Parts: sequence; C-alpha cells; structure tokens
Amino acid sequence: MEAGRPDSITREKLETLKKWDITRISINPQTMKDETLKIIGRRHTVAQTVESFQLARELGFDDINMDLIMGLPEESLEDVRDTLEQVKALKPDNLTVHSLALKRAARLNMFKEDYKDYKMVNTTEHMNLTAEYAKEMGLEPYYLYRQKSMAGNLENVGYASPGKAGIYNILIMEEKQTIVACGRGFNETCLDRTRSEWHSSDRKMRECQGCRAVYREN
Repeated sequence: MEAGRPDSITREKLETLKKWDITRISINPQTMKDETLKIIGRRHTVAQTVESFQLARELGFDDINMDLIMGLPEESLEDVRDTLEQVKALKPDNLTVHSLALKRAARLNMFKEDYKDYKMVNTTEHMNLTAEYAKEMGLEPYYLYRQKSMAGNLENVGYASPGKAGIYNILIMEEKQTIVACGRGFNETCLDRTRSEWHSSDRKMRECQGCRAVYREN
C-alpha cells in the first residue's frame, strides 16, 4: 500500500490500514534535503518524513519501504550521502532507488523553463553509493527495471531485508499481475490467464469509496 507522501499520512489513515490487515506500506521522501523538496514542489519536509515513519513503527508496521530519487535538481553526491545516512538511521525494511525520469506530467517536465538552469546529475557513482548503503542496512537487491528518459541512462533498483521483498514488484515487471485501480483518472490492467494476454479494462468507474469501487459495464 502506498502510504505515500509524508504530508498526507495521518494516524487515522495508518490505523485504518492496520485494521484491514495491510502489512506493507511505502513512505516516500524522495530526498532528505528540504531545499530540494521545495525545488521539486513537494509539500512535505524532512521532519514530516521522520515523524510519519516513526508513527508507522509505533503502530506496528514492520514492513516499510522508502523511495529515493537520484538525479534531482542541484543534488550533489554528498547530498545523496546525507540522505542515505538519514534513511539508514530510520532502518526501513525496503528501499527503492529511482533514477530520475521526467514523465509527461512531472513538474520538472511541465515547467521546463523554470528548471532549465538547474543541474540534474545521476551517475554510476550515485547508484553504487546507494548499493553500499543498502548493504550496510542489511538490504539486498531483488528487482531492477528501466524507464524512458532516465537520468544517466541508469535504472531503478529495489532492495529488501530477508523475507520482506515485495512480490508484487516482481510480478508487475514480468507482466504477470492484474492491477485493480481506484481513483480519479484511474487506469487498470487485467491479465487474461486463459490466453496469457494483457488488456485494458473496458469498465468505467462510477463511484469510489475508500478501496471499494463500483463499476458500470460499457
């Protein structure tokens, strides 16, 4: 479950997840540098990331992933090292390291003129540093994938502690997992196991209440 951005996490939401037996959540700082968070338009702070993580631990979540992005504007290798030191102190059970990919709707892509003078650098040295820290945290790599327009032509790597690998991540990379989506502008995909083919859903969402969706057939 994507608990998501730290500024959207509350005790009530986490308690609801626990009530419905959600065991694995993701709390995504992207970086532990407040200046960078402001540049990329994130509305949370490093302090909120720490508070959200500690709250989740307090409530008994023992399988927490954290997402980081390499290649963010104006971040040096030492900034990445500082981020990793702070993440290491929190001791997450999973760490997903993304190479910056400028997706169509990303803020950095939509407002290119505002970011044209910023340096965005990701190198093998950055990725090797994250691998070193992951090892120090007792995390091992278990999946890797690439996307279009990735900084440094590098990759995304998922690390996990023993027994905490997100099997969904492997299945979706292998295109062996149906995705049920819920929310505004959603898009879901269904695997037809009788033909081993993928196809997009031809259903339209009429109503969404929490994680329960009501559909109308075309």
